[in-house]
Amino acid sequence: MLTKYIEAAMRRAHYELIGDGTYFGTIEGFDGVWGNAPSLEECRDELQSTLEDWLLLKLWLQDTDFPVVGRLTIKPPKLLNRRGSDNQARARKAS
Repeated sequence: MLTKYIEAAMRRAHYELIGDGTYFGTIEGFDGVWGNAPSLEECRDELQSTLEDWLLLKLWLQDTDFPVVGRLTIKPPKLLNRRGSDNQARARKAS
């Protein structure tokens, strides 16, 4: 599912040749996700890598605000609070 989401997002990518002769790519709706490289293919690779890192960071932060891409979205499961709730849950199970 995550692969299909990334592929769909990458199909929305917009690239332009900028003044210094490099390519700059963005994806509408994905604020802060961009790539810049000497060739279009390198720019595409960098943009996809940035998108993947962006998604992983949002998941790690337990963010639930993911852009809808076509009919695809990411809805992470509700996780325990990393600041101790998981330890409290383990303690309750042990008793």
